[in-house]
Amino acid sequence: MKKKVLFTALLAMFIAVCFAQKPYKVMFYNIENFFDTINDPEVRDDEFTPEGPKAWNAAKYAKKLANVERVLFDIAALDRIYPAVIGFSEVENRTVLEDIVATKKLAPASYRVVHYDSPEARGVDVAFLYRPDQFKLEGSFPVKAEVPTLPNFRTRDILTMWGTIEGEPFYFMVAHWPSRLGGKDASEFKRVALGAQMRRLADSVLRINPATKVVAMGDFNDDPTDPSIHEALGAKGRMKELAKGDFFNPYYDMLRAGMGTLAYGDAWNIFDNIVVTENLAKGSTGNLKLRRDPDSKFYGHIFRAHYLFQKEGQYRGYPLRTYVGNNFQGGYSDHFPVYIYFAK
Repeated sequence: MKKKVLFTALLAMFIAVCFAQKPYKVMFYNIENFFDTINDPEVRDDEFTPEGPKAWNAAKYAKKLANVERVLFDIAALDRIYPAVIGFSEVENRTVLEDIVATKKLAPASYRVVHYDSPEARGVDVAFLYRPDQFKLEGSFPVKAEVPTLPNFRTRDILTMWGTIEGEPFYFMVAHWPSRLGGKDASEFKRVALGAQMRRLADSVLRINPATKVVAMGDFNDDPTDPSIHEALGAKGRMKELAKGDFFNPYYDMLRAGMGTLAYGDAWNIFDNIVVTENLAKGSTGNLKLRRDPDSKFYGHIFRAHYLFQKEGQYRGYPLRTYVGNNFQGGYSDHFPVYIYFAK
């Protein structure tokens, strides 16, 4: 009898291993001022040129490129899964993105690029990479970010793309909301406006097809508990609070647990968010559903490899940046990458 039970258990394990589907991984990364070295007269990129105050040159560019390659590959190596979709912020142009996807360690994923030049004065944009074997792109569009009380305000677009994963409709958005320049409270109305705009975009998509799974990501320059995310975007932090069409924010509980993606004034914030609609969070339509690792109580993930930390000096324990002022650190970014999983 015991042998029969053992055999049945082993057979079940064998079937589970053979037929278990690897999850899909989606990530976002603010790669901190990744400019090329060429002076573009249409934007204010002089700081990041060989003649500029940062003396940004080919060697430093190559170092930055190798750093980005390392981070993306190490995230893939965690479970041997290249992300299906990667959102970026603070990248200057398509040339930089094409260099990233052509690196030796990322080339096997055969990433494709979705990028448009935005009206941001410094020329830094948001962008997507996607794996065509996993995400079937149907279209993309850069939505102009709008702050109603500032009709001439220029910032990064809200980049959108849509298509299918395993036949299920998906709509992705990536954005880099206005900074806290001038103070958090004084600038908050700008981020609230963009949060509300992204919520309207999601609602319009869901009205057309309620089965569409919306994923919104970016550097929001606010925490999950701030009004721009929690109220204007409407990203809730509790699964049990979700109604149809609501957003769920996996990083809400992580912030409350003291975790962060960037540090300022000896305190951690989570400005880097990936939020998903209820039908992906709970799997109420289709088969794909947000996944939580068995060894974690959180649905979100922050990549915090040891080499991403500053090891000494005034900013010891902070993310290791490319520059501090005009001093080249050879680091990665002032933000940590974030990612989520979903699967059948």
